[in-house]
Amino acid sequence: MTAASPSRAAEISSAIAPPTVRQVQVVKADPRTGKLVRSWVAAPKPQPVKPAADVSAMVEKSAKAHSVDPLLVHSIIQVESNYNARAVSNKGAQGLMQLTPPTARMLGVSDSFDPQQNIEAGVRYLKHLKDLYKDDRLALAAYNAGPGAVDKYKQQVPPYKETRDYVEQVGKRYDEARRAAGAAKPAVMEQQKPVEPAAAKPAAVETRLDENGRPQLRTIQ
Repeated sequence: MTAASPSRAAEISSAIAPPTVRQVQVVKADPRTGKLVRSWVAAPKPQPVKPAADVSAMVEKSAKAHSVDPLLVHSIIQVESNYNARAVSNKGAQGLMQLTPPTARMLGVSDSFDPQQNIEAGVRYLKHLKDLYKDDRLALAAYNAGPGAVDKYKQQVPPYKETRDYVEQVGKRYDEARRAAGAAKPAVMEQQKPVEPAAAKPAAVETRLDENGRPQLRTIQ
């Protein structure tokens, strides 16, 4: 399986563009002459896209069903498609979790652009890789480059720049998400456990004989 970068506006590189500022070239018609004029403008910094409520619900449901951390699934979707359900990579991977057609068929997916099918299959495949390698980094490497690549390098992250960058990017987002989730816990979660009340001390018992020599019991406070 291959990873796809989030879709971006087409950029044209040029030696004359300032190296310290990310720019894009735009072509507009001059209102006076009608001629096309090329110019460079500063490109806005890409911002992470927040998932729609229904996508978050699908992730939660599938992650819970397959015992996978939903934060890891969200981290993968961010890197794979940036929550673009119609994303297609240059290698043909499709949808939110970028399933390649062969992988989609293997997982029984009829429409990779259907968010529910895509997420369910992607999470199921991720769970399989986690169980196979017992290591999140290797599971992510296999998700990106395929299990064959991981096995070829004796269960190590393959020395492919794309794969290593992918593992690093997903891992970074996952760490950030877990830290954010930890900071968002209610204060009550940080409180100590309530102190159990001390057990009542049993009363002492004294035995005495009455005037007829019969034993009598009484408690001593």
